[in-house]
Amino acid sequence: MADGHKLSFLVQNPFTGKPTRATLIGFLDWKSTALVGYEIMLEENTQSIASALRNAIINLQNIPKIVYQDNGRAFKAKYFINTDFKETGFEGIYARLGIKTVFARPYNARAKVIERFFKEFQESFEKLLPTYSGSSIENKPAHFKRNEKFHKKYFKPNYYPTIDEVKMLVDKWLEFKNAQPCPNDKNHTIAEVFENRAKIKIDTAQLDDLMMTADIKTIYQNGIRFLGTFYYSDKLYGLKTQVMIRYSLFDLSEIKVYTVKNQFLCTAKRVTKAHPMAYHLGDIKDVEDLKQKIQKQKRLKNKTIKELQKLLPNVDLKFIEQDIEEDVQEVIEVKPVKTKKPTPREEQMSAPVFLNKYEKFEWLMKNGCTSADDRIWLAEYKQSEEYRGLYET
Repeated sequence: MADGHKLSFLVQNPFTGKPTRATLIGFLDWKSTALVGYEIMLEENTQSIASALRNAIINLQNIPKIVYQDNGRAFKAKYFINTDFKETGFEGIYARLGIKTVFARPYNARAKVIERFFKEFQESFEKLLPTYSGSSIENKPAHFKRNEKFHKKYFKPNYYPTIDEVKMLVDKWLEFKNAQPCPNDKNHTIAEVFENRAKIKIDTAQLDDLMMTADIKTIYQNGIRFLGTFYYSDKLYGLKTQVMIRYSLFDLSEIKVYTVKNQFLCTAKRVTKAHPMAYHLGDIKDVEDLKQKIQKQKRLKNKTIKELQKLLPNVDLKFIEQDIEEDVQEVIEVKPVKTKKPTPREEQMSAPVFLNKYEKFEWLMKNGCTSADDRIWLAEYKQSEEYRGLYET
């Protein structure tokens, strides 16, 4: 059973540092009433639902047969339920996992056990937090109401919990909640009823592949255009046709490319922009990136010439074998243009997408880690060859 719940307390926005209300996406086991998987995001979207479903399957150690869920837009998105099978040739995530979906009737909260769970969660957990803001006008704290100058004067919180800290608090509350008697079996606790379930071995790598969504794209000269940028692989060179791509919202640095008949072609990497004056104004990373791009162009050029020589053995192809000139343009100083400072809402909606690992490393070193996953990734990156080559030499 799945649903989204708008948290009734303020948390720290990981991108702006400003207080905001987040959304908890939860998957509840109907028999034991245990929350088996959840995710906390700034809004209810398909990415947070996918992450919550993944956590639920791993904790449940099984793939559910039926998911009874909300009737909202996020749950009925194309990412999960795709009915246009003829065009794409693939099924939705639930179908690939063998899960049947049942949507709740609108305005029928009594039919959703998870609504009662969220009600108890609000009363026994959310109201205890100092940043509690209320779920409606009627139950708002006094310091959030108009003309309550006395309460506003003395309520000045200097700290808002991060999403990572909220997850730690929720986990502790769930330990308390699961130690209570199960509503469906008064003789056992929720944890005991939940433990008495069928289990299978879950391969997380295979699970991630099953949760990848797909789309039909066309190969252009610069590669496959997707989400406002290009993805390219040498194996796409010379192809101009429609292909099927599979991608994961957890990692947009690469996409997997298949034929329309579902035959694997290659893995295309996200194309990064090269510094136009890398040798003069760029750092060592810009110079190395430019060298790799020039070498790739030369490889493709030599490959084209060899293929032409096979087709036209008696034709002189020297006119093609011309070296790429590296023209040095005159540097003209341009006055800096004043840019408009983005609003907190614009900063919130523009979550950083890293094209390279060193970009993510430098961003984390500057802004700090916002989750435990970031700290684990940072520790692993410091042990990598790339880190030692860029920062220790």
